[in-house]
Amino acid sequence: MNLSYRPVEEQDIPRICSFPQNEEELFFFFPAATWPLTHEQLRNSIAQRSDSTVIEQDGQVVGFANFYHWATEGTCTIGNVIIDPEARAGGIGGHLIKHMIGIALSKHRAAEVTLSCFNQNVAGLLFYPKLGFTPYAIDERKNKQGERVALIHMRYTRA
Repeated sequence: MNLSYRPVEEQDIPRICSFPQNEEELFFFFPAATWPLTHEQLRNSIAQRSDSTVIEQDGQVVGFANFYHWATEGTCTIGNVIIDPEARAGGIGGHLIKHMIGIALSKHRAAEVTLSCFNQNVAGLLFYPKLGFTPYAIDERKNKQGERVALIHMRYTRA
């Protein structure tokens, strides 16, 4: 696997916007967005966040993530995680999350890295603990249909 990482660029936005395959996937990736994801919604999110990063496989963007909270020597919270549907279940997500942990620990000297995952996102709930994340809190939220859902917060603590 020939993987590389770099900051997101304007020309990546249309490709990233194509990754969510339906309204539910968009909700998992970017709960505040409305379907379908527009370039403007993604640009606005990137402008308010830190370290928006793409992972490339053989020169093609196949994943995206950033921090929606970052504090030097505190907590960095990973958000907007999404992988190209054609590249899912191939290890790309694990590489991207490990890279984001690396940015948090080296650039921000984070004491911990957190992320959140909705209860309906079974793939995410089974995936993140394999990378060392452990659940620490649950909040009640509403999905786009107004139904009750659980947002499970997970933490990765520097060993």
